[in-house]
Amino acid sequence: MKAGLLAALCLLAAPEARPDGPTLQVSGAGTRTVVLQSGLGDDAQVWDALRPLLERHYRVVRIDRPGYGASAPTTAPRDPCTIADETRDRLVQAGIAPPWLLVGHSLGGLYQYVFARRHPAETGGLVLLDPTHPAHWATMQQEAPGLATALRAMRTLAFSDTARAEFDAQAACLDSLDERAPLHRPTRILVSDRPGPLENDSFRSMLRRLRLDWLRRLDAPGLQVVWDSGHYLQREVPQDVADAIDAVAREAVAP
Repeated sequence: MKAGLLAALCLLAAPEARPDGPTLQVSGAGTRTVVLQSGLGDDAQVWDALRPLLERHYRVVRIDRPGYGASAPTTAPRDPCTIADETRDRLVQAGIAPPWLLVGHSLGGLYQYVFARRHPAETGGLVLLDPTHPAHWATMQQEAPGLATALRAMRTLAFSDTARAEFDAQAACLDSLDERAPLHRPTRILVSDRPGPLENDSFRSMLRRLRLDWLRRLDAPGLQVVWDSGHYLQREVPQDVADAIDAVAREAVAP
């Protein structure tokens, strides 16, 4: 009996590897499912500090997109709509029923927002951590050109092939979304306060304006500024993130 139980638990926690799409790492218990989407260049391990705080109350799904962690690279388009649909399809194939609580960091926040726009009936709520705004790169090139030039150099010299493909396609499908009305789903938006090493005044001014624009697109009660925190909120303040997920779960319709 003990050996059988151990084998079942190992099977539950093991990655569900597929060569042609994202890999899911599933753990935890509970009737609600939290789906964690990482940012550019990050695999599922970026959630390691947060995961133990969630597993007692939720089924936790961490994602390695193609080209990250346990997932093989792909030649499929890397625009947000394709990535959102790949994620949704893999959840369905794995037998993980909606509604899902979608949590996304940085570019993963944009992917989860697009997911919710394309599949609103299956989205229970959203928690976005320093999310990349749909107009982030276009606005940066206009208003913070020096930083945009530095980022182009990083793209060429430091990004993996997968990260370059995602970076280049970050706005490729967004004009297909109907964003005329706010997305009526329980939402929390957490943003960091500590500037990054290359962030100048023009970039910070742009960032503040784009962050406020999320309130037009979503039904968030406001921006939750995490003072003296850097970009990786899930590492630096995992309890704050877990509390935001709990708040969204209380407001979401039960599965």
